[in-house]
Amino acid sequence: MIRSFVLAAAMTVIAGIAHAEEPIVGKWKTAAGDTAVIASCGGSYCVTLKTGKYAGRKIGTLAGTDGSYAGEITDPAAEKTYSGSGKISGDSLRMQGCVMKILCKSQTWTRL
Repeated sequence: MIRSFVLAAAMTVIAGIAHAEEPIVGKWKTAAGDTAVIASCGGSYCVTLKTGKYAGRKIGTLAGTDGSYAGEITDPAAEKTYSGSGKISGDSLRMQGCVMKILCKSQTWTRL
């Protein structure tokens, strides 16, 4: 009986590790002070604004692992989409959008 309990506990821990979320998943405060939520969606991560002038608008899709992500980022004010990336460092997310990989703008978001 004890052996079965230990085996079941070990399998539960392993299953939890296998399903651990990426560090990008969660709520973030943008440079403008709005709240953005990044969540799993179809094998990548969708970035959606939850507060502010553009609340409810999806502004990006990123893919990657281990704190380094790439995809597309949309500037909701200009309604333009750029090649984008995100890099996690502690509780900070450095978001960058580029045109032709040479004209880039970046901002840092903080985890809420």
